[in-house]
Amino acid sequence: MEAYAKSKHLRLSATKARLVAELIKGKQVDEAFAILKVMPQKAARFLEKTLKSAVANAENNFEMDKDSLYVHRVSIDAEGPLKRLYIRGMGRADIQRKPVSQITIVVKEKEEV
Repeated sequence: MEAYAKSKHLRLSATKARLVAELIKGKQVDEAFAILKVMPQKAARFLEKTLKSAVANAENNFEMDKDSLYVHRVSIDAEGPLKRLYIRGMGRADIQRKPVSQITIVVKEKEEV
């Protein structure tokens, strides 16, 4: 059984967030929280929040044991850019494109043999 959580419309670059996501993939949930706690990157805060939500979904909706959960899959997708007006000289304007991402974290219970 697996549970997941999704965070959408996050104001961060998907490429930079994937570097942080690779560090927690396949780790136990407690170890993943410890890794994300000490990371200075902006993406670590968003990943920690989404992971906390995925663990809560697993505990409350599927009655999974928190101690046996691990991060099964982390996917970070880029959404369309956020467009903002950038005022220039002599009455001109440009479009400034800012990156937007969404995070999906899937947690699964360790199967005991």
